[in-house]
Amino acid sequence: MAQADIAMIGMAVMGENLALNMEDKGFSVAVYDIAEGVVDRFLAGRGAGRRFIGAHSLPELVAALKRPRKVMMMIRAGSPVDETIDRLLPLLEPGDIIIDGGNSHFADTARRTALVESKGLLYVGTGVSGGEMGALHGPSMMPGGSPAAWEQVRPIFHAICASTDGSPCCEWVGSGGAGHFVKMVHNGIEYGDMQLICESYQLMRDLLGMTNEEMHEVFREWNEGELNSYLIEITRDILAYREEDGGALVDRILDTAGQKGTGKWASIAALDEGVALTLIGEAVFARCLSAAKEERVRASGLLRGPDVRFEGDRAALVRDIRDALYASKIVSYAQGYALMRTAAATYGWDLNFGEIALMWRGGCIIRSVFLGDIKRAFDADPQLTNLMLDGHFREVLQQAQGGWRRVCARAMECGVPVPAMSAALSYYDGYRCARLPANLLQAQRDYFGAHTYERLDAPRDKFFHTDWTGEGGGTASSTYNA
Repeated sequence: MAQADIAMIGMAVMGENLALNMEDKGFSVAVYDIAEGVVDRFLAGRGAGRRFIGAHSLPELVAALKRPRKVMMMIRAGSPVDETIDRLLPLLEPGDIIIDGGNSHFADTARRTALVESKGLLYVGTGVSGGEMGALHGPSMMPGGSPAAWEQVRPIFHAICASTDGSPCCEWVGSGGAGHFVKMVHNGIEYGDMQLICESYQLMRDLLGMTNEEMHEVFREWNEGELNSYLIEITRDILAYREEDGGALVDRILDTAGQKGTGKWASIAALDEGVALTLIGEAVFARCLSAAKEERVRASGLLRGPDVRFEGDRAALVRDIRDALYASKIVSYAQGYALMRTAAATYGWDLNFGEIALMWRGGCIIRSVFLGDIKRAFDADPQLTNLMLDGHFREVLQQAQGGWRRVCARAMECGVPVPAMSAALSYYDGYRCARLPANLLQAQRDYFGAHTYERLDAPRDKFFHTDWTGEGGGTASSTYNA
């Protein structure tokens, strides 16, 4: 009986396309899906006449594999992954590898890695980005988990992933949940990029009164320069898309956004790590606000905004919007990389930030020419603490901030919401501020809660308490960061 190189559990869009990608690159693939009839339909359709082995149970699937067995899951995150692992473990033997290619939470992946390794097996949790076309033609992949598994899965992963300048958009990220953490940050940056583009669109549509055709031309032009990216490209195409009656499809889509949770996870991780992920957080909250459609419609008739209308140079403002988008995008990546750097220290990961940028250069949703600049920045200084401090990005921010400030100010004057752009500008100003008002905040905390403070004229980590009212005594609270 012929044996397969790898198994795929879950034959929905991503699993099916990844399996087709693997087979196209010369690997035989055993396929299984819990839903009745899915495997047979695949073998009679897109998989007909190719090197696929259909299985109708997990024991049948495992029996169809070469040793060491490699079993990849492309299934819904959460309990389905745990349940599938529990069913697989009795069927596998030491040295076999279980791979989770879904959007699992990194803490779950770390826990599952420890469990599977305790049974003598190996585990890989890999982020897979690029959507259905990326899965079929070459995604970006971010694998982590059991380091010993990498040599076994690398030939397959490198064969199926995208490549940029001859380099595969896939390298080992780190142990435990490192791969899924990096994918989570990728998705958070994706949330930020999409929100920034949507704010640019709303400024042009509502403030400047531009038509879809005019905005299509703007995004087309932007995609030919430094903003060249997959998301700008598809925005260009969306604005030009017409239905059979000639109407613009984008104008007929309900303005409520969905989300699957990875942006929220990134925001929670940032709070846990004490990292200011403000732009991505605002992008998540913007989706939450969009979901309150009925409330917003009612409020639009009750809450008044300014009557100011734009009467200036439209072309100049479009250039300013471009600068605001570019500068805010730099902040989004700076915050995402700051989160990865802090988490790496927390979890003991040796993350290669330049390689991560290279992994994102092709195949994934946030792919852009911009990522080449990020790779060069970390190649020049692997210890770079914040992307905004790199010489190239410092110069870009300096040149763009005039337009960035004008856009945020004009948007607020005219009542057009720009939560991500304005959060990015506030972060930039806060980060470059040598003295923030947190001295007053610490005084307030010490006044009402005896939480203590540090002094400018004393060594760091030496804490003081003041009896502000004369009635509080000298007892202070313990000092800690929650």
